[in-house]
Amino acid sequence: MNLKTLIQENHSAIIDVRSRGEFMGGHVKGSVNIPLQEITTHLDQLKSMKQPLVLCCASGNRSGQAERYLSQQGIECVNGGSWFEVNSKI
Repeated sequence: MNLKTLIQENHSAIIDVRSRGEFMGGHVKGSVNIPLQEITTHLDQLKSMKQPLVLCCASGNRSGQAERYLSQQGIECVNGGSWFEVNSKI
């Protein structure tokens, strides 16, 4: 299943790993903000969400870091890139 289908058919949760300030400046409707530096303390919450998780940030760099870490923890996820990119697929 491709990213657009995951998002449009609501097959996954969207996690925005930017800072709270960045998130407040604009985000994907319905996304959850868990800043990258807080990911490790939210593993149980993330494991309970609809997977695969779609991760996004400003450019795709931080969401790529989150994807690598969460994959190592056994969480199915994909790097959606920038939140603008993910938003355009809705």
